Amino acid sequence: MTHQRFDHFARLHRRAAPLLLPNAWDYASAAALAEQGFEAIGTTSLGVAAAAGLPDGAAATADATGALARRLGRGSFLFTVDAEGGFSDDAQEVAGLARTLYEAGAAGINLEDGRADGTLAPMELHAAKVAAVKAAVPGLFVNARTDTYWLGRGKEETATRLAAYEQAGADGVFVPGLSDPDGIAALTAGLAAPLNVLYSPTGPTLPELAALGVRRVSLGSLLYRTALGAAVAAATAIRDGRAIGRTAPSYAEVQRLGESD
Repeated sequence: MTHQRFDHFARLHRRAAPLLLPNAWDYASAAALAEQGFEAIGTTSLGVAAAAGLPDGAAATADATGALARRLGRGSFLFTVDAEGGFSDDAQEVAGLARTLYEAGAAGINLEDGRADGTLAPMELHAAKVAAVKAAVPGLFVNARTDTYWLGRGKEETATRLAAYEQAGADGVFVPGLSDPDGIAALTAGLAAPLNVLYSPTGPTLPELAALGVRRVSLGSLLYRTALGAAVAAATAIRDGRAIGRTAPSYAEVQRLGESD
């Protein structure tokens, strides 16, 4: 069962069409997305943090992230967990977290090298986290993220960092903020692991990303922010006497999502 989960998730990264990974923030959002045919679901660290009234990227949501993984593990869908930088700079502690997520049912983990203060973690430290996780939990798909583009610093290190994370055992690599077609093509040409990018409404389309060699496209916090915006828009429309569209699922539909698969 355990390696079947890894094999299934890994196969989704080896197709010509990229894996479009929507990111959920609770059980209902994950189950609703899975019901629409998405083959795997990610979590969004911003959504998890904001829902708990905590800052994102500050290693403040380890408990909330673990609790969400346990809830998602009730479902029959594949899911991968955004765990920021592993909530620790101790590689063995990060490996322990990864084991906990795996035992909860996660197929993968996303680990980033960006820090809350806007700096990048040392490349060797992040590679050590990746290696520790793969040694402790070989059946967990490790997506190693570098924030060179996201933070707008060290972009010239991107290929070097990705190579180090690959060598440490990363099953996939992620460069959020990268949307330039030439830059994407240059990276995919030198990678053995599948490249993950963050969807940008102003960037390449899914077919264009596929042609560039991208194998996974994450939606990040986009869905959470869209849902939050829709909730506020509906409330203010009612307050101001304006009509709202019939786009919300019914009570019964949401109630059904809470039923374990």
